[in-house]
Amino acid sequence: MARPHTEPTGVEHSLGREELIVSKTDLTGHITYANDVFLRIAGWDEDEIMGAPHSILRHPDMPRCVFKFLWDEIQAGREVFAYVINLCKNGDHYWVLAHVTPTFDENGQIVGYHSNRRYPEPAAVRAAKDLYAKLLAEESKHSRDKSVEAGMQLLLSVLDDAGMTYGEFVFSI
Repeated sequence: MARPHTEPTGVEHSLGREELIVSKTDLTGHITYANDVFLRIAGWDEDEIMGAPHSILRHPDMPRCVFKFLWDEIQAGREVFAYVINLCKNGDHYWVLAHVTPTFDENGQIVGYHSNRRYPEPAAVRAAKDLYAKLLAEESKHSRDKSVEAGMQLLLSVLDDAGMTYGEFVFSI
């Protein structure tokens, strides 16, 4: 499925405090499961989203280096918590606190990924927006093939200056 070109509308949707978005993907990031909350918030029908790359939700305000970090971690078998802004089918958006984990088979091999996303606290979203704006600005200074590396270097520098890991940053805001 080709990703439709959807311009962001600037309209934000919010999850309810008790709602949980759940999705699963295969090893290549293609959606194999999406719960009803996911479908409702993102505005996709199940038959449209199954088999689509999860990146179909990527909002242009989300730094590419954060997704590289996330993929590096889960492919290494580690869980990740991250604040993410996602794009709805119609161009609206929503923020979530995502918990992404690898799914293992009985032999300990990664066979896919599982993500739970929940309501993010507004203060945490503001802090994430501030960091992400800096990362996007850094990425934009470089060619596409160098932008992720440049953003990652800035992210690691910010975390090093703060004396914390990305996970500690996520839970500190």
